[in-house]
Amino acid sequence: MSVARRMWALFEPLHAVVYFAPQGAVAFEQAGVTGFWRRYFAGRAAALGAVGPGPVTAAFFGFAPVMVARALPDVWTRITPEAALAARTSGATAALTDLFTGLPAATIAEAADVLTEAARAADMPGRVLAAAHADLPWPADPVGRLWHAATILREHRGDGHVAALLTAGIDGCESLAWRAALDGGRLREVTQPARGWTDEQWQAAVGRLEERGWIAPDGTATGKGRDAYDWVEQLTDQLAAGPWDNLDKAAIQLLEPLADRAWRVVPDDNPIPLRRSR
Repeated sequence: MSVARRMWALFEPLHAVVYFAPQGAVAFEQAGVTGFWRRYFAGRAAALGAVGPGPVTAAFFGFAPVMVARALPDVWTRITPEAALAARTSGATAALTDLFTGLPAATIAEAADVLTEAARAADMPGRVLAAAHADLPWPADPVGRLWHAATILREHRGDGHVAALLTAGIDGCESLAWRAALDGGRLREVTQPARGWTDEQWQAAVGRLEERGWIAPDGTATGKGRDAYDWVEQLTDQLAAGPWDNLDKAAIQLLEPLADRAWRVVPDDNPIPLRRSR
């Protein structure tokens, strides 16, 4: 596993607590926003300003346009981008603070320093979501700073992943259908409704992938499809490698116990889809 992919497996769950920990929901409810998807789109898109569905559909990539349009721009009548950012940060910080109970403060501060250095080293050209979050003020406390750095890094990798998928000629729905064919199991029933695609749209995406020889008639990925997926993942890793050029290998051990704590609230079958390394 590349260093970039290993680090993603560690910082992604740290970022993802904001979606799944109860503190995130409470922070948004106190600001006047209820519902998972309202707070998801408001919180993640807020760094771009009070944007409509078009830019968010493009930047988030995997969501059906109709699903994005159900949340935006209506959510901006309920909360301002500034208030959404404040709720998101406070909810994530509260969640991680609780999850880190019992861990040495020095360990948390060192981990925050590692991710902060990496986030500040990330190249931003072509990385709209990462750059938007990098322009936000940094929290002063180590836990908030850790979460903010993890957020910049996950959007940096995500922006690069979208570029890799586009290079491979893959659209948003195809990317999900492809991953479901590769992983099997329950992934389709988790990701399809979570991204808002209809059965007709999903099957059309599968059909296009079958025409390319990437999915077999039985719905599983072919060898050609797996090779293409590996190429996309390797390109994603290459595009995400920059922040880790000067990484001290001890940093991985430093972040592991923090990521383990984050997994206490991130579901194993989450629709990111992020799967825990055992």
